[in-house]
Amino acid sequence: MNIVTIDTGTTNTRASVWRDGSVVGRAAAQVGVRDTAITGDTKKLEEGVRDTIVQALADAGLERGDVGHVLASGMITSNMGLCEIPHVPAPAGIDDLAKAMRETLVENVWHQPLWFVPGVRNAVEHIGLHNCEAMDMMRGEETESFALVERLRIAEPTVIVLPGSHSKFVSLDARQRIEGCVTTLAGELLHVISHDTILASSLKDGFARRVDPEMLLAGAAESKKIGLGRACFSVRILDQFAVYDANARANFLLGAVLGSDLLTLKNSSAIRMSPGTRFVISGKPVLRDAIARLVEGDDFFSGTVTVLDDDEQRDLAGHGAIAVARRRGLVD
Repeated sequence: MNIVTIDTGTTNTRASVWRDGSVVGRAAAQVGVRDTAITGDTKKLEEGVRDTIVQALADAGLERGDVGHVLASGMITSNMGLCEIPHVPAPAGIDDLAKAMRETLVENVWHQPLWFVPGVRNAVEHIGLHNCEAMDMMRGEETESFALVERLRIAEPTVIVLPGSHSKFVSLDARQRIEGCVTTLAGELLHVISHDTILASSLKDGFARRVDPEMLLAGAAESKKIGLGRACFSVRILDQFAVYDANARANFLLGAVLGSDLLTLKNSSAIRMSPGTRFVISGKPVLRDAIARLVEGDDFFSGTVTVLDDDEQRDLAGHGAIAVARRRGLVD
C-alpha cells in the first residue's frame, strides 16, 4: 500500500509518499496555518496542501489512484487548519492518539477522506495566572516523538528535545506515554536577537557555524547568573573590547539562550523531570550538539544523552503518523 503523509506547520507543509516503510517521493511548500490567519480563510492552505500532494506523487511516479490513505498531522488539526481536533490530554499513549484520529473529506485537497492525527496537551484545567505556566500543548511533535520511540526502542523515562523556531521538550514516561511538554521561543529569540537588534553588527553571519564549547558554556553561565537580557548585551561588549571572533560571540549568545531552556527544564511545572532522565536530542547539527554540550556540562543532569544523526531524525512526522494509523487498524 502506498501512503501519503502530510506534515503542516505554521509556515511550511511537507508531503511524503511511503511504500513498505520507506519514502519514495517528497515535496514541500511554503504554506501553513499562518496563511489562514492572514487571509481569514483556508483556501490558500487547501491549495498548498493539494499541490504538495500532487508534487510528491509525481516525484514517486504515482497517480492518485495508487494511494491507499492520506494521513495528516501538525497544525493542520488546529483551529486555523483543515480539520480542527481537540488536543488529547496527557498522559497520552499512541493508542490514545489512534482512537482520537478523525476522518474528514476536504474536497479541494483530495478526492477521498483524509485521516487527521490530533495533538496533545498538558492536563491542566481552569487556566489562570496561578497555573498558566503548567500548561503547554503540541501539534506535530507527538507524531515525531512516537516515531522516535519506535526507531530507538525507547523504554525508559525520556525527554525528547525538538528544537526549532519553538523549541519543544516532550516528556515520556516508562510506559512510552507523553506525560507532558514544555515550549520555549529559543529559535525565534536567536533569530530576532541576531538580525533585528544592535547585536546584528557583532554577529556577522548570525548563527554559530560550529560549536565553541568554552564560549557556549560561558554564555549559559552568564545568563544563569545575571539574566538573559544582560548576557545578550555582553555579546556587543565582547565585540567592542575583546578579541573573540564572530563565531565565538555567536556561541556565547547561543549558550545564553539555550541555557535559559535548561532552567526551564529544571524549574517548569509543565514537565517534571528527574536528573537521571534520558535525553534524546534532535535538530540541525550545531543546535543539537550545542544542547548536548550544555546538558553534559550541567551537574543537574546525569541521564544518558543520545544525539540523533540526520538519518535517525529524517521523516519523523510521517513515520509517526503511520505508526498511529497502524494502531487504528488503517495500516497493516
